[in-house]
Amino acid sequence: MTRANKVRAVIALAVTAVAAILAVFQPPRLGIDLRGGTQIVLESRDSATAKATPSATDDTMEVLRQRVDALGVAEPSLVRSGDHRIIVELPGLQDPRQAAEVLGRTAQLTFHPVEGASQRQSDAQEKTGEGPEEKVPRTDESGRPVRLGGTAMTGEEVKSARATMDPERGTGWFIDVAFRDKGEQKWAGLTGDAACSPAGDPKRRVAIVLDKKVISSPQVDPSVGCGRGIAGGNTQITGDFTEEKAKELATLIEGGALPVPVEVIEHHTVGPTLGAEAIEASGWAAAIGVLLTSGFIIVVYRLLGALTAVGLLCYGLISYAALVAFGATLTLPGLAGFVLAIGMAVDANVLVFERAREEYLGVRGKSLRLATTKGFRGAFGAIIDSNVTTLLAALLLFTLSSGPVRGFGVTLSIGVLASMVSALVVTRALVDFAVNRRSVRARPQITGLAGLGRVRTLLTERRPDWMRHGRRWLAVSSLAVLLAVGGIVLRGLDFGVEFTGGRLVEYATSRTVDPEAARSALADAGMPDTVVQNSGGDGTDGDDGDRLTVRSEELTGEQEQTVRSTLEDLGGDTEKVRDELFGPSLGEELRQHALIALAVALGAQLIYLAFRFRWTFGASAVISLVHDAVIVVGAFAWLGRPVDGVFLAALLTVIGYSVNDSVVIFDRVRSERRDGKKAPFRTVVNNAVVQTVPRTLNTGMGALFIIAALAVLGGDSLGDFALALLIGIAVGSYSSLFVGAPLAIELEARTSATSTPRRPRRGAPGRGGPEAGAEQGRAKRTKTRRSAYDNGARV
Repeated sequence: MTRANKVRAVIALAVTAVAAILAVFQPPRLGIDLRGGTQIVLESRDSATAKATPSATDDTMEVLRQRVDALGVAEPSLVRSGDHRIIVELPGLQDPRQAAEVLGRTAQLTFHPVEGASQRQSDAQEKTGEGPEEKVPRTDESGRPVRLGGTAMTGEEVKSARATMDPERGTGWFIDVAFRDKGEQKWAGLTGDAACSPAGDPKRRVAIVLDKKVISSPQVDPSVGCGRGIAGGNTQITGDFTEEKAKELATLIEGGALPVPVEVIEHHTVGPTLGAEAIEASGWAAAIGVLLTSGFIIVVYRLLGALTAVGLLCYGLISYAALVAFGATLTLPGLAGFVLAIGMAVDANVLVFERAREEYLGVRGKSLRLATTKGFRGAFGAIIDSNVTTLLAALLLFTLSSGPVRGFGVTLSIGVLASMVSALVVTRALVDFAVNRRSVRARPQITGLAGLGRVRTLLTERRPDWMRHGRRWLAVSSLAVLLAVGGIVLRGLDFGVEFTGGRLVEYATSRTVDPEAARSALADAGMPDTVVQNSGGDGTDGDDGDRLTVRSEELTGEQEQTVRSTLEDLGGDTEKVRDELFGPSLGEELRQHALIALAVALGAQLIYLAFRFRWTFGASAVISLVHDAVIVVGAFAWLGRPVDGVFLAALLTVIGYSVNDSVVIFDRVRSERRDGKKAPFRTVVNNAVVQTVPRTLNTGMGALFIIAALAVLGGDSLGDFALALLIGIAVGSYSSLFVGAPLAIELEARTSATSTPRRPRRGAPGRGGPEAGAEQGRAKRTKTRRSAYDNGARV
């Protein structure tokens, strides 16, 4: 074993060991759609007194964090997204109305006199005098019961609040609060009234309340005289504050002083049963898909196929460990991306083994070690190019998408990188170890490299010239595109709620409900514009149940309760399993982002392929990608399936997958021309297409096993995703062979025709050599007849 092989083996063992440790001891972070709960996206807005700056959004988020804590939700998460959005995740919370009401209310900071300690329940529920329904808090920040007076000041009078170190003692933190305008006199009056009570009396305290919760109730210092109060507009709140507590209190006081209105622009609610079903279904899909893919690869490549199956297991371990190590949130589309990347990981191994087969059968010595080495070396460029194009699509998903679809982009990116590590390090270390064994070298047929394979043998015998009919293939593809465009124009696209805005709620009923009957009943209840569809699945009480989705542009909480009661009358016990809301502004934004993502994806592929190959190759690949995208969209239009964020994820995946096939073909063309073969360009392309057909079929079969398992076992949540991938991969495999390749031939021919060839010198080599030059000279002399008086002399 060479030193390079030993280094690869050590790296493979180290990476696998670290991945195993992380997988065992680091729990995954599940998204709301997998563990159940509510996710709310808030957007800060400008108010009359404050601008919705990133800093103001941060202050608002701290106020919201206190509100979330008041909901009693375990392990909530609040993060800022961009400059003006806050994503709130509330695991286990199934009532989005309560959360949206609490979180969407503008922050209210008020100052109250303390009238004494509360002894009875009735005291804790006295009115403040501001409104007939407003109740005062009954406990202070330490949990002690208090009775508060009416509101003396509001947060509008607060100018600033800063956490500062005590300059006299050098230890301890305090909060320096400054008031503006009338707030100076109000604060002096409030503290002056409190100072009239003796020290230690609860009435000598002033309560600061944020959203009906006491956040601080400091006692007025004994040095402050009765009726005089604290003048000058500045005050200090002292106590046993740590740095963290002091800064938190200052943020809350100042945040209440600068309220930034927030609007709920998106929310998702998923029941715990739906998340558990999705995890179980995806797990079964992954297990069955991996078994089928591994079995297929073992049948085709025998021993090397078995080593590939081991490499796939290592790939799954490495990619999962990377997900938990980076703290990535695993969503349902992300889980599908994780499963899908297993099928795509086979591609690199298939490329290597097909190259190794050619090397082994084309060399007299027939060395397994030399053939596999050349196979890895020859396929390296195609592996890098194909994975880079897929990464471009994944990065676009992460950049321009939101919510669970962004999770798909993360897992797909990690999966692509992990697949390269698995193929180029782990699988290669295993292959190098196997082909260096004497027992394997003595029986080369068990490696799968000793024969061409059935598909390649058949193609070698028949030697098809598919590119001779290139224009016919382009004509057939044009008809398919026209048919797809016809579906888009005639039937239109059923855009999902995230692209149109509105609310979609999915219910599980114990009895089957006819969507038409439900639609009629809702119309009688005053909601004629609701769209009711059957989404499949099982009910809550058994296999006789059903699932329905109800969609409307405007569906309030009261209307949702009416929908639920109506469905209970028709279908018995009804459970809400999913609830999604998208504001109209967000829907328009997501539509724009979808179009930008598609345009940038195509442009990025064109630039990269033009840089790596030729502009004609890049242009033909991008045109074939447009062909694939239009057909997939048209198929969904004819089938009446929804076009939503998950569909966009599938479409960008198809673009990345389809361009892989084109990259492999163009890599073959480049290799053939680099070897100095002088065959016509059409012949070179045809040979490249024929040579890559086994790779296309083997890779496609590996991916189709995974996608078929997702389609059958993934349920309705992943059904449309798997359907788009099935159509896209089938169309993409066809287009790379019979759209991209013929287009490259046509573009190369037109480019060659427009370029002016240099006229060869007489007798000069090139374009026939010296003989051709002499022949041309003789022809010219034969054509020009000399006059009888012409002796041939010239000046």
